[in-house]
Amino acid sequence: MHVDLITLYLLAVGTLLASSAMTVWEQRAHSTRSKELKILAAAYATLAIGCAAALYRHSVPGVIGSALSNLVIFTGYLLILHGVASLNGRRYGAASMVLLAVNALAWAISGTRWQETMWAYVSALPIAVVSGLTAFELLRDNGRKRLQSQYIAAIVSGIHAVFYAFRAFILPWLGVRYGKDALMASSVVTMYEGVLYSVVLPMTLLKLVREEAHGQLLRESQTDYLTGLGNRRWFFAEGARVMRDAGTSRPVSLLAFDLDHFKTINDQYGHETGDAVLRSFADVVRSGVGSDAIVARIGGEEFVALLPDHDSGDAKVVGEAVVRRFAETITQGSNRVGVRATVSIGLAQSGREASTLADLLSAADEALYSAKARGGNRVELAQSDAGSSAA
Repeated sequence: MHVDLITLYLLAVGTLLASSAMTVWEQRAHSTRSKELKILAAAYATLAIGCAAALYRHSVPGVIGSALSNLVIFTGYLLILHGVASLNGRRYGAASMVLLAVNALAWAISGTRWQETMWAYVSALPIAVVSGLTAFELLRDNGRKRLQSQYIAAIVSGIHAVFYAFRAFILPWLGVRYGKDALMASSVVTMYEGVLYSVVLPMTLLKLVREEAHGQLLRESQTDYLTGLGNRRWFFAEGARVMRDAGTSRPVSLLAFDLDHFKTINDQYGHETGDAVLRSFADVVRSGVGSDAIVARIGGEEFVALLPDHDSGDAKVVGEAVVRRFAETITQGSNRVGVRATVSIGLAQSGREASTLADLLSAADEALYSAKARGGNRVELAQSDAGSSAA
């Protein structure tokens, strides 16, 4: 079925306006990304206006019609880049203004004489550059786990950049060799690709924002609100995975922490100071156990750290360092009174008598009670581990 160029332009305008409307609607449900979604909605609407203007560019005398419609379209691409970069907390404000100014200057220089060359070839280059930068921003390392939708959006933007780079560098040669037929075929193919771009990219970026929101909700459901460590549910889910991966061939040790005399701190200094002590301990244990550890707050003043590939000897060194560092930490309370606190630790290593996470935690708890009974501020090994160490 043959579809003429005007129909493709109209189809692109319709899909872009629909994408803009959907993005505006979506931003109401994602307050943290409202600004970025508004920018993207404006980008799609701007592209639609530019495509509509391109249909009537020959109705305006001289180069003005072509120049204005192309500059509006290019502004839409710049807004897409700005919106995507904003998702990473970045901006292209100054660079965008420079690119727009250079493009406008190129149109002014081309004049009526080079109008069609500018439209068919030269104006494609800045669009290719901006689409390439958009793909780069989507793949940019922002410190977060990349989502599948990021890769899809990057591929779509990258393909779009390749299409326009083809128009800028290869199409002039094809035009010389095959004449207007090559130019017309290229225009139709470019518009087909543009219609797909106007549908797939906006839908993929919406999916990206939804996946981000879902991931944020999941992280919040697995995180202790006060300390920022994992919560009890997250610990048992991740801990079971670590135990399963380790099997019987790799050691896993568990440190069970309990702050000493924490109720006295709360009673004497108030709960706000108690919360500050908990946060201070969380900072100490987070920095002391290593990046591979599974660390969580599982109760009021109770914490745990699961250490993959640590035998009881290695884990004892880690635990003693935490005990020592926390005892040296002075937490400023709400009344600016310095509070020094200590922690007791029970240590257990996986083995024949502690093959599951529940068994390991039970053994570490027994060692923790022993540490408390002996005055606290110390590390105690579970009986089986202590016996192994002694042997």
